Amino acid sequence: MVYKAIQFHNKTPAMPHQPALLQSARLPKSVRNLLTGMSIAAALAVLLPGEASAQTAPRPAVEAAPQAVPGFWDPRRRPDRPDLSRLTVIRFLTETDYPPFNFTGPDGNPAGFNVDLARALCDEIKVTCTIQMRRFETLIDAITSNRGDAIIASMAVTPQLRARIDFTDPYYRAPARFVSRRDAVMPEVRPEYLEGKKIGAIGGTSHEAYLKAMFTDAEIKSYPNDEALRLALRRSEVDFIFGDAIALAFWINGTDSAECCAFSGGPFVESRYFGEGIGIAVRKGNDLLRQSLNWALFRLWEKGRYTDLWLRYFSISPF
Repeated sequence: MVYKAIQFHNKTPAMPHQPALLQSARLPKSVRNLLTGMSIAAALAVLLPGEASAQTAPRPAVEAAPQAVPGFWDPRRRPDRPDLSRLTVIRFLTETDYPPFNFTGPDGNPAGFNVDLARALCDEIKVTCTIQMRRFETLIDAITSNRGDAIIASMAVTPQLRARIDFTDPYYRAPARFVSRRDAVMPEVRPEYLEGKKIGAIGGTSHEAYLKAMFTDAEIKSYPNDEALRLALRRSEVDFIFGDAIALAFWINGTDSAECCAFSGGPFVESRYFGEGIGIAVRKGNDLLRQSLNWALFRLWEKGRYTDLWLRYFSISPF
């Protein structure tokens, strides 16, 4: 089951190297360090499956089946086809080094999930496109000064950014999930199932706030960072930890976890806590381009091309 939206960063403030206005869907520093020096194939290989949450009662120590590719579009809300003849070129901007979403390929050209999606959108709209890589912190200034038309760089939609730029509908989201030790996996997690259990989260994050609001009968334990949180689970100091599913997937399937742990239950994505999702940014008021991209995104999903692209980069989904 997919709910609404979540951002990749753990804390509400922006990452230290970003202005506050440029909060984005970014893998936590620990995951970026993991990717450093890895091949793209190796980086992609550490994404771990999500488990389905169709059961109605908890059954510890049972691994559930992987979920299908999540869908982010409602087939009942088909967007109208805009006047695509008015578009002559789309200048996409993306980030320089953020695998597997965008990176420099072996041939020196832009590559990654975002880049391939941009190319598919251009093919669907049947318009000439360019894709330029820039440092993330320069992207918004580039788009507002007409040095590009659209930003496709895993940028999370926030109220602060909406004041400066417009966004398409979300084209992906990342869930929050529980992780337990492998001998205590639960196919479904509900507040009543975790009564009296110890749940760890990073202090001051939206994940901790969500636990305190929704899992009121559990014992919530705060930790200062990812390393301390995960070590607590490995040592069985807590029964579960709760956080960003993408980052946790890298850890679960990496060497640091020592194969101790696995996802429990399905995704939790609540926009009030975790944000609105990841969209393509366009200049304020550029409704023709925004609507054209929304139409093309829906078409790609409807035709199965989005699913093919997702599976190419995330063959085992974190949902």
